[in-house]
Amino acid sequence: MLRTIILCAGLLPGAAFATDAVKGEETTFTSPNGVTERCVRIARMPGAVYSKDDRKTEAEYCALDLYAPTVALCPKTWSTSPGMMIYDISKGPYAGDRSGFERHACAEGKSAKQLAKDSLAKFKPTMNAKGTSGTFSASSLMYYHFSRYFEADIGVPPAVWRSMDRGAHSDEVASRGLSISGHGHSSGMNHAGWRKLVDAEKNPKAYSPTSELFTADRKALYGALLNSPGSRYGSEVNGTRASGWGKGQNLDFQETAPFRALRSGAPIEKAISEGIEEAIKTKQIRRDMGPDVDPRQVAYWMTDIANIVLLDFIFSQQDRIGNIDYKTRWMWVENGEVKSHKAENHSRDRGKAPQTAIRIKRTHLNDNDAGGRVAYANFTKSTQMLEKLRHFPAKTYRKLAALDADFRVRGPLYTYVQDSFGLTNRQVAQVVKNTALAFGILSETCKRGELIFDLEPETFFLKGTVTPADVDCAAG
Repeated sequence: MLRTIILCAGLLPGAAFATDAVKGEETTFTSPNGVTERCVRIARMPGAVYSKDDRKTEAEYCALDLYAPTVALCPKTWSTSPGMMIYDISKGPYAGDRSGFERHACAEGKSAKQLAKDSLAKFKPTMNAKGTSGTFSASSLMYYHFSRYFEADIGVPPAVWRSMDRGAHSDEVASRGLSISGHGHSSGMNHAGWRKLVDAEKNPKAYSPTSELFTADRKALYGALLNSPGSRYGSEVNGTRASGWGKGQNLDFQETAPFRALRSGAPIEKAISEGIEEAIKTKQIRRDMGPDVDPRQVAYWMTDIANIVLLDFIFSQQDRIGNIDYKTRWMWVENGEVKSHKAENHSRDRGKAPQTAIRIKRTHLNDNDAGGRVAYANFTKSTQMLEKLRHFPAKTYRKLAALDADFRVRGPLYTYVQDSFGLTNRQVAQVVKNTALAFGILSETCKRGELIFDLEPETFFLKGTVTPADVDCAAG
């Protein structure tokens, strides 16, 4: 059973610990145990631009009945953090057989999409216990809404807030997750996460802060609901990661062709040429990117990375490098306009694309769950990525200036951040502080005449060059 209401305000904004006090359009469900579950489509961020697909996807997520006979739930036992995969089993070898699918398909310990009609969504709760991978459920929600505010075309997936009966999750998902995890290479953190979830679902006080994982009545576990398909970039974008986790791999990331181009004070076409020339001196990057990469591809990458760096700086993201994905499109010029259509990531079939079309990898930022907490390490900040940028999108700069100005006077954007995501006072303050620092860094670079506002990849695709925009450094 479900019903939908509109929440006029979140509860307990700016509480001492992150909570389930979120703001938006709410749909409620009743679990078989009689526990009320909520799905919340977080309110639209003022000034943000959402697509029809964004809102459609949100609505589909909040229509999902986790206990329907055509839905099956599997523990995510790959990668480093625990989560729950939600599958449509209306067709396939286990059609309508929820218990059979969960006993057998889930038990293989990998994605069971090939045994289902489709993968519907992924549920990611917070998990920051000792020995686990850092995961904060509010992070994915903030990346979604802030990316729409900045109008950053980097494929951040829509996400909604969702709670689930902790007893049902424990019996049907977490116990299985603990049982089948920890048997593969580098699976220790995932297994530790499931161990902590199992213990906490038996006794919520076993996880601290409890309100970061469970609803106020302690009857339900909560997290973010999203879907994040894509292929993982190699060293051409993620960097070689040869220097290990932390600052080292974040510095390696800055040796890629697009980041080298972003660091160059030359006009964009020369910056791209120099970036490619220097990057392919590294054998691994030369192999992954290829020596004949099209400069138009690098122009898109530059814009993507500039937006990623800004978002990661604001949210103190600690686990970006190695987690940047892509989807491929055929792109070409027709009648003075850039045209495109979807391409298969690993196929050369052009479909209806003309012979002049080229394959362009469009960046998707699917893994956004390690930002927002004050305790996280802000590697974008500590490796001075923003300070090194010499090219930046004019639109993004103007939106950043407006965001900072609003935060300074505690305007509607400040109120939105405070009320919408269940953040603590310190977490809100960190977003505000990092926004001010980011604008301060970029505006100082701008005032020195060293920031070029020429990141317009579509214009570059058409003309092979971009005339920099005139921007007011102080106000955007």
